Amino acid sequence: MKKSTFIGTVAAATLAAGFAAAGTLDEVKAKGFLQCGVSTGLAGFSNADANGEWNGFDVAFCRAVAAAVLGDSTAVKFTPTTGKTRFTALASGEIDILARNTTWTFSRDVDLKFSFVGVNYYDGQGFMVPKALGVSSAKDLDTATVCIQTGTTTELNLADFFRSNNISYEPVPIETNAEAQAQYLAGACDVYTTDASGLAATRATFENPGDHIVLPEIISKEPLGPLVRHGDDQWADIARWTLNALITAEELGITSANIKDAAMSAGDNPEINRLLGTEGNLGEMLGLSADWAANAVAAGGNYGEIFERHIGEKTAIGIARGLNAQWTNGGLLYSPPFR
Repeated sequence: MKKSTFIGTVAAATLAAGFAAAGTLDEVKAKGFLQCGVSTGLAGFSNADANGEWNGFDVAFCRAVAAAVLGDSTAVKFTPTTGKTRFTALASGEIDILARNTTWTFSRDVDLKFSFVGVNYYDGQGFMVPKALGVSSAKDLDTATVCIQTGTTTELNLADFFRSNNISYEPVPIETNAEAQAQYLAGACDVYTTDASGLAATRATFENPGDHIVLPEIISKEPLGPLVRHGDDQWADIARWTLNALITAEELGITSANIKDAAMSAGDNPEINRLLGTEGNLGEMLGLSADWAANAVAAGGNYGEIFERHIGEKTAIGIARGLNAQWTNGGLLYSPPFR
């Protein structure tokens, strides 16, 4: 799901510069937990259960960072954010890292002064409609009412698509995915548009998901990933290489189940040794313990384990790996080397 581009730019940039200078790693260690910004609720990605326990694909990344930094994957507190509030929460220091379906764009990186640490999900904007509407293409949506989250790039993509196809629409503004779902199911809009992953997650929660279809058009590139404030390179490196550790672990066949054995039996595989901290000083370079990456992977598994557990084809969300497969399997996941 996409994101606010210019609102609050100057204020966010000013706040970001001030808080980043303080040294986020030291602050996190001092308070003993990681404050992670997530969505207000998106099934499979970041959602709190009846007991207030957060789970999901994005949540798992936060737990991996906490494990890498503090040695404890449970040392995380979660702050729900909307498309409008997420950037202010990060810039102000209310959260240490933002890990919720946020698209990496030029203006967010450069103008809002945030550092995206990588892409953890390659996505694109799509459209969901009731089967009863009788359409098979987004190009058939002339004059449709469209539920769309405010403060997101979705708004811009939607306007571009309809204008380029010489069709019109009536926007129905909403702020959260829960509101969008309620409005859509109540018939307040004909169409719900957001990232295709968000549509799959939302549709999976419906009482009759088969009554709704996701149209074939993908109208944008949405590289989603975690982000931190500009100006704190050490913290950005920690977040970036934690994500890379999860990706590399999958590539090397290291899982939460075999990681202890892998550390003892890597033998002559130098990249496994460096990743797990039995050789070299990568942890020291980050200001972390030697086993930081091993802790991150042990927390919830490698990238593939996290994907399959929360949003994969065997879950209610039912997403195939596609572009999010390893580069060795035709996908775009590709981590720089650990050396």
